[in-house]
Amino acid sequence: MKVRQWRSCRTSVLTAAGRVSFPRMALVPAAKEDSGRLRELGVPGNVYPLDLAFGLDRLPHRATVAAMLEIARESTRRDSYEEAQKILKERTRIDCNDDAMRKITNAIGGIVFRNDMAAAESAWKKSFGSGTALVPEAKKNHTLYLEFGGAALPTRLGDGKHGTVYRENKSCMAFSTAGMIWLTDENGGRRPSITSREYAGYLGGAEEFAKLAYSLALKNGYGRYLNTVVISDGAAWVRDLKELLFPEAQQILNFFQLEEHIIDYAKIIFNKNKGKYIPWSENISRLFKSSETEKAINLIEKSKNNKYLINSGKLMEYINYNFKNIDYAEYSANGYVIGSEAIEGSNKAVVNRRLKYGAMRWNVESAQAVLSLMAKARSGLWESEVARAAYVEFGEPMPRALDLTA
Repeated sequence: MKVRQWRSCRTSVLTAAGRVSFPRMALVPAAKEDSGRLRELGVPGNVYPLDLAFGLDRLPHRATVAAMLEIARESTRRDSYEEAQKILKERTRIDCNDDAMRKITNAIGGIVFRNDMAAAESAWKKSFGSGTALVPEAKKNHTLYLEFGGAALPTRLGDGKHGTVYRENKSCMAFSTAGMIWLTDENGGRRPSITSREYAGYLGGAEEFAKLAYSLALKNGYGRYLNTVVISDGAAWVRDLKELLFPEAQQILNFFQLEEHIIDYAKIIFNKNKGKYIPWSENISRLFKSSETEKAINLIEKSKNNKYLINSGKLMEYINYNFKNIDYAEYSANGYVIGSEAIEGSNKAVVNRRLKYGAMRWNVESAQAVLSLMAKARSGLWESEVARAAYVEFGEPMPRALDLTA
């Protein structure tokens, strides 16, 4: 096969310092049969030796890994790609259109998601391949907490143009007493402060999410810590997942979720009269927190009337369904955290702020990419699990700060 030098052609590459334009020599097939040989080798047209030498042919969207990481990070921080584009242009020299930003974010987020699912599949096969979970022997006197929640997200149908289908963003946050400190509030009470946590999000069914959640649990101490607590929002799928993966764990209905249900109900029966619904809901919540459950339920039953019977029925249905998981006084006596607003706040931040901005409808690939990237960013794992994965994927030399072998 023969090629001949043709002429100098200019190209540009988007870097973290801005767009760089430069000339490079092009080689073209010497004859028609040489063109065919090139196509067989996967080269559809001309050959650019400088592109091959610097790996530019492997970079999607003609952007360096450092530039793509900046674009992906900013795209997950802002409400829209358009806003991220504007911020990047103002604060850096990176300038690309919002469609390119979406594609780059999808590429980086896709790498992270595939790596997470590969690790989850591996952990699943090792633990459940024999039909029985293989859990390491517990050694450390710590408690692992797994907090679950969900939020609906509007996505496009298969054709990408017509109709909307709602899918649930299933989320899990893992934290433990190994990454927790206890603070004293102004009233002398003790409250936990979580200093280290890790999130995972999945847009789809419970079966695949179960693998991701199990992998997250193993990574954060499951099997190595003596106790496991599952904090639930009360959904049926969380209960089923707990029984499948963590049958020995203590399940607790997130107290803050119960409190929200009580407040919402109180607003209805007292017609949003703050002077009535606030003290009433605070008293009911206090009774549940001290495990005076019967008193709390009696007061709820007494508040029923024909006008609000449906709503009161929903609250009692929620309580009865989770009745075995609301002994908060006992949980507190055992030193357990009875709930947090972290996973609910995370869902609101991710789904309501980013993924529902401006009545957006996402395709599943783009939504999952953003969910995966936001989970890593909120977990403090951007450099170790996003940046490193991107450099490995695209074969670009890794900065020394990220290279664990250096």
